[in-house]
Amino acid sequence: MNKPIAKTEQVAFRAADFYARSKARLSFDVPPGLFDPNIIPASGDPGTDKMLEIVAREQPVRPAAVLIAVVDHPEPTILLTQRSAHLSDHAGQIAFPGGKIDATDSSPLDAALREAEEEVGLSRDFVEPIGYLDLYGTAFGFRILPTVARVRPGFQLSINHSEVDDAFEVPLSFLMNPLNHQVHSKEFRGMERFYYAMPFAERYIWGATAGMLRVLYERIYSS
Repeated sequence: MNKPIAKTEQVAFRAADFYARSKARLSFDVPPGLFDPNIIPASGDPGTDKMLEIVAREQPVRPAAVLIAVVDHPEPTILLTQRSAHLSDHAGQIAFPGGKIDATDSSPLDAALREAEEEVGLSRDFVEPIGYLDLYGTAFGFRILPTVARVRPGFQLSINHSEVDDAFEVPLSFLMNPLNHQVHSKEFRGMERFYYAMPFAERYIWGATAGMLRVLYERIYSS
Protein backbone atom coordinates (compact mmCIF):
# COMPACT_ATOMS: atom_id res chain seq x y z
CA MET A 1 0.00 0.00 0.00
CA ASN A 2 1.35 3.39 -0.96
CA LYS A 3 -1.00 6.36 -1.03
CA PRO A 4 -1.46 9.86 0.42
CA ILE A 5 -3.40 10.18 3.66
CA ALA A 6 -7.05 10.98 3.01
CA LYS A 7 -8.89 14.05 4.29
CA THR A 8 -5.90 16.36 4.71
CA GLU A 9 -5.28 19.74 3.22
CA GLN A 10 -2.02 21.52 2.56
CA VAL A 11 -1.34 24.31 5.03
CA ALA A 12 0.19 27.64 4.06
CA PHE A 13 3.57 27.18 5.71
CA ARG A 14 5.26 30.15 7.36
CA ALA A 15 8.17 29.70 9.76
CA ALA A 16 7.09 32.44 12.17
CA ASP A 17 3.61 30.92 12.33
CA PHE A 18 5.05 27.47 13.07
CA TYR A 19 7.14 28.76 15.98
CA ALA A 20 4.26 30.80 17.38
CA ARG A 21 1.87 27.86 17.20
CA SER A 22 4.46 25.53 18.76
CA LYS A 23 5.06 27.83 21.72
CA ALA A 24 1.32 28.24 22.25
CA ARG A 25 0.45 24.54 22.02
CA LEU A 26 3.39 22.74 23.62
CA SER A 27 4.57 22.69 27.24
CA PHE A 28 7.10 20.93 29.46
CA ASP A 29 4.49 18.98 31.43
CA VAL A 30 5.69 15.36 31.51
CA PRO A 31 2.81 12.98 30.73
CA PRO A 32 2.30 10.31 33.41
CA GLY A 33 2.37 7.60 30.75
CA LEU A 34 6.09 8.11 30.20
CA PHE A 35 6.99 6.18 33.36
CA ASP A 36 3.73 4.50 34.47
CA PRO A 37 3.86 0.85 33.28
CA ASN A 38 0.07 0.62 33.56
CA ILE A 39 -0.41 3.22 30.83
CA ILE A 40 0.23 2.04 27.29
CA PRO A 41 0.90 5.07 25.07
CA ALA A 42 -0.87 5.37 21.74
CA SER A 43 0.67 5.96 18.33
CA GLY A 44 -2.47 7.01 16.50
CA ASP A 45 -2.35 3.86 14.37
CA PRO A 46 -4.63 1.00 15.54
CA GLY A 47 -2.29 -1.67 14.18
CA THR A 48 0.76 -0.26 15.96
CA ASP A 49 -1.25 0.21 19.15
CA LYS A 50 -2.33 -3.45 19.01
CA MET A 51 1.28 -4.55 18.56
CA LEU A 52 2.33 -2.42 21.51
CA GLU A 53 -0.30 -4.06 23.69
CA ILE A 54 1.18 -7.44 22.77
CA VAL A 55 4.75 -6.26 23.41
CA ALA A 56 3.74 -4.72 26.76
CA ARG A 57 2.59 -8.16 27.96
CA GLU A 58 6.00 -9.62 27.10
CA GLN A 59 8.39 -6.93 28.36
CA PRO A 60 8.43 -3.46 29.93
CA VAL A 61 7.73 -0.59 27.55
CA ARG A 62 10.89 1.50 27.95
CA PRO A 63 10.89 5.30 28.32
CA ALA A 64 12.87 7.19 25.68
CA ALA A 65 13.36 10.77 24.52
CA VAL A 66 14.14 12.28 21.12
CA LEU A 67 14.95 15.77 19.89
CA ILE A 68 12.92 17.25 17.04
CA ALA A 69 15.53 19.85 16.16
CA VAL A 70 14.12 22.59 13.93
CA VAL A 71 17.12 24.42 12.47
CA ASP A 72 16.27 28.10 12.16
CA HIS A 73 17.44 28.76 8.61
CA PRO A 74 15.49 31.30 6.51
CA GLU A 75 13.74 28.13 5.28
CA PRO A 76 13.74 25.96 8.45
CA THR A 77 14.77 22.30 8.37
CA ILE A 78 14.56 19.33 10.73
CA LEU A 79 17.76 17.52 11.66
CA LEU A 80 17.55 13.75 11.19
CA THR A 81 20.02 10.89 11.46
CA GLN A 82 20.59 7.60 9.70
CA ARG A 83 21.31 4.92 12.24
CA SER A 84 24.43 2.81 11.82
CA ALA A 85 24.02 -0.30 9.71
CA HIS A 86 25.59 -2.58 12.33
CA LEU A 87 23.12 -1.79 15.14
CA SER A 88 20.90 -4.60 16.41
CA ASP A 89 17.78 -2.38 16.54
CA HIS A 90 16.48 -0.31 13.61
CA ALA A 91 19.77 -0.55 11.70
CA GLY A 92 20.05 1.94 8.85
CA GLN A 93 16.74 3.61 9.58
CA ILE A 94 16.04 7.34 9.65
CA ALA A 95 15.58 8.68 13.17
CA PHE A 96 15.64 11.72 15.41
CA PRO A 97 18.62 12.09 17.72
CA GLY A 98 17.60 10.35 20.93
CA GLY A 99 17.49 7.19 22.98
CA LYS A 100 16.61 5.64 26.31
CA ILE A 101 16.15 7.89 29.33
CA ASP A 102 18.89 7.17 31.88
CA ALA A 103 18.52 7.39 35.64
CA THR A 104 21.08 10.21 35.62
CA ASP A 105 18.99 12.37 33.26
CA SER A 106 17.25 15.16 35.14
CA SER A 107 14.33 15.22 32.70
CA PRO A 108 13.24 13.91 29.29
CA LEU A 109 14.53 17.18 27.86
CA ASP A 110 17.93 16.54 29.43
CA ALA A 111 17.94 13.04 27.96
CA ALA A 112 17.13 14.33 24.47
CA LEU A 113 19.86 16.97 24.64
CA ARG A 114 22.39 14.44 25.99
CA GLU A 115 21.62 11.96 23.24
CA ALA A 116 21.89 14.63 20.55
CA GLU A 117 25.33 15.57 21.89
CA GLU A 118 26.43 11.94 22.08
CA GLU A 119 25.13 10.90 18.65
CA VAL A 120 25.89 13.88 16.43
CA GLY A 121 27.76 16.38 18.62
CA LEU A 122 24.95 18.96 18.65
CA SER A 123 25.86 21.38 21.45
CA ARG A 124 22.96 22.31 23.68
CA ASP A 125 24.24 25.91 23.54
CA PHE A 126 22.57 26.16 20.12
CA VAL A 127 19.26 24.64 21.25
CA GLU A 128 16.19 26.57 22.43
CA PRO A 129 13.65 23.99 23.68
CA ILE A 130 10.01 24.83 22.92
CA GLY A 131 8.12 21.98 24.59
CA TYR A 132 7.16 18.32 24.58
CA LEU A 133 5.09 16.73 21.87
CA ASP A 134 2.59 13.97 22.69
CA LEU A 135 3.87 10.70 24.11
CA TYR A 136 4.36 8.19 21.29
CA GLY A 137 4.32 4.40 21.59
CA THR A 138 6.13 2.10 19.18
CA ALA A 139 5.48 -1.53 18.31
CA PHE A 140 9.05 -2.32 19.39
CA GLY A 141 8.39 -1.49 23.02
CA PHE A 142 9.32 2.16 23.53
CA ARG A 143 7.33 5.04 24.97
CA ILE A 144 8.93 8.12 23.39
CA LEU A 145 8.58 11.73 24.50
CA PRO A 146 9.78 14.09 21.75
CA THR A 147 11.16 17.54 22.58
CA VAL A 148 10.54 20.17 19.91
CA ALA A 149 13.34 22.74 19.81
CA ARG A 150 14.50 25.68 17.76
CA VAL A 151 18.17 25.33 16.83
CA ARG A 152 20.37 28.27 15.95
CA PRO A 153 22.42 27.69 12.76
CA GLY A 154 26.20 27.67 12.93
CA PHE A 155 26.69 24.47 14.93
CA GLN A 156 29.33 21.92 13.97
CA LEU A 157 28.36 18.25 14.11
CA SER A 158 30.63 15.38 15.12
CA ILE A 159 29.10 12.06 14.11
CA ASN A 160 29.43 9.14 16.52
CA HIS A 161 29.73 6.33 13.96
CA SER A 162 29.12 3.65 16.57
CA GLU A 163 25.50 4.87 16.60
CA VAL A 164 24.94 7.01 13.50
CA ASP A 165 26.15 6.78 9.90
CA ASP A 166 24.96 10.19 8.80
CA ALA A 167 23.08 13.35 9.80
CA PHE A 168 21.12 15.47 7.35
CA GLU A 169 18.38 18.09 7.18
CA VAL A 170 14.97 17.99 5.51
CA PRO A 171 12.90 21.13 4.84
CA LEU A 172 10.27 21.65 7.51
CA SER A 173 7.82 22.81 4.84
CA PHE A 174 8.11 19.39 3.14
CA LEU A 175 7.52 17.49 6.37
CA MET A 176 4.57 19.68 7.41
CA ASN A 177 2.86 19.26 4.04
CA PRO A 178 0.24 16.49 4.43
CA LEU A 179 0.41 15.80 0.71
CA ASN A 180 3.80 14.22 1.48
CA HIS A 181 2.37 11.97 4.21
CA GLN A 182 1.84 8.51 2.77
CA VAL A 183 0.52 5.31 4.32
CA HIS A 184 2.52 2.15 3.66
CA SER A 185 2.05 -1.32 5.09
CA LYS A 186 3.98 -4.48 5.94
CA GLU A 187 3.38 -7.68 7.84
CA PHE A 188 4.48 -7.80 11.48
CA ARG A 189 3.86 -10.84 13.68
CA GLY A 190 1.29 -12.15 11.24
CA MET A 191 -0.67 -8.90 11.09
CA GLU A 192 -0.71 -6.21 8.42
CA ARG A 193 0.64 -3.05 10.00
CA PHE A 194 0.04 0.38 8.48
CA TYR A 195 2.47 3.20 9.08
CA TYR A 196 3.35 6.68 7.84
CA ALA A 197 6.13 7.27 5.33
CA MET A 198 7.52 10.53 3.97
CA PRO A 199 10.08 9.65 1.28
CA PHE A 200 12.45 12.55 0.57
CA ALA A 201 14.95 12.21 -2.29
CA GLU A 202 16.95 9.05 -1.50
CA ARG A 203 15.86 9.07 2.18
CA TYR A 204 13.02 6.78 3.27
CA ILE A 205 11.51 8.39 6.38
CA TRP A 206 9.00 5.99 7.85
CA GLY A 207 7.69 4.23 10.95
CA ALA A 208 7.99 5.97 14.32
CA THR A 209 9.94 8.92 12.89
CA ALA A 210 7.30 9.65 10.26
CA GLY A 211 4.59 8.94 12.83
CA MET A 212 5.96 11.55 15.24
CA LEU A 213 6.27 14.05 12.38
CA ARG A 214 2.62 13.41 11.59
CA VAL A 215 1.73 14.00 15.26
CA LEU A 216 3.70 17.26 15.11
CA TYR A 217 1.71 18.34 12.06
CA GLU A 218 -1.60 17.47 13.70
CA ARG A 219 -0.71 19.15 17.00
CA ILE A 220 0.45 22.38 15.38
CA TYR A 221 -1.99 22.68 12.50
CA SER A 222 -5.09 20.65 13.44
CA SER A 223 -7.06 23.72 14.50
